[in-house]
Amino acid sequence: MYDVTCLGILVADVVGKPVDNIPERGKLMLVDRMELHGGGCANSTGIGLTKIGVKTAVIGKVGDDGFGDFVIGNLTRNKVDCTGVVRDKDAATSSTMVLVHGDGERSFIHYIGANGTLTEADVDFGVVKSSKILHIAGSFLLPGFDGEPTARVLKKAKELGVTTSLDTAWDSRGNWMKLLAPCLPYVDYAVPSIEEARMVTGKHEPEDVAAVLLDYGVGTAALKMGAKGCYIRSKDIELHIPIYKVDVVDALGAGDAFAAGFLAGLVNGWDLERTGKFANATGAFCVTALGATTGIKDRKTIEDFIAEREYAENR
Repeated sequence: MYDVTCLGILVADVVGKPVDNIPERGKLMLVDRMELHGGGCANSTGIGLTKIGVKTAVIGKVGDDGFGDFVIGNLTRNKVDCTGVVRDKDAATSSTMVLVHGDGERSFIHYIGANGTLTEADVDFGVVKSSKILHIAGSFLLPGFDGEPTARVLKKAKELGVTTSLDTAWDSRGNWMKLLAPCLPYVDYAVPSIEEARMVTGKHEPEDVAAVLLDYGVGTAALKMGAKGCYIRSKDIELHIPIYKVDVVDALGAGDAFAAGFLAGLVNGWDLERTGKFANATGAFCVTALGATTGIKDRKTIEDFIAEREYAENR
């Protein structure tokens, strides 16, 4: 039995810092650090969940190559179940060059690889059925799965009694609501970034963005708003929750960390305010270290951090 299954993109991230300029053609530039990390929304959210203490499985696809070995090995070392990960004999593992700027912001050069060949037929419903929550992690970066196939998987998950959640990535192809609309009636919790949600809905203010998502059938919208924290809206509840300020080392994976914290709150049956605070704090820990999951801590450490910050604010 799993608390959460994360279905979506799996990526090998080659992370370099600091990279504020690209070297001239044919030239070499030195960086202070260069590391290999597991990345992609399903990978990062899954590892974040296990670090918090939530039993997690991942469904996705990698190549039959060195990067694929690394991704699966890294997930396994972090206690994520990889039963649902498929090896593609033809496509290479998806990978990203992550250029971390001196201020912590990132730029990306991405190869979609095996994520692009993931289809509905690759989904192990035995794993889904054994889960409390199915989290779709990385919509818009799964061209063989986005749209109607995702909707069918979400619908079947709900028929199996599984709670559903969905997070998005940036849609460079510009399909946005065209692909997402069929899925939204089967999404209990949507946790996109405000920038992506604005593109999906055509609205700007978080209240209006969330209202559109709810009108399309989403149960609860939790919008990740960067320095402005998060905005959570359901039929009966509306919350603006500020961030916890920390020294930023690397913003890579912050959105996936938020999703992990939010899902942990759902697994534990917390109300939306406690869940949102925990999600914000998980994201805060994430950005204090290089890599998408390195900085994430266990549940007690995160809860102690929240209590200390709230005590300091109330003195």
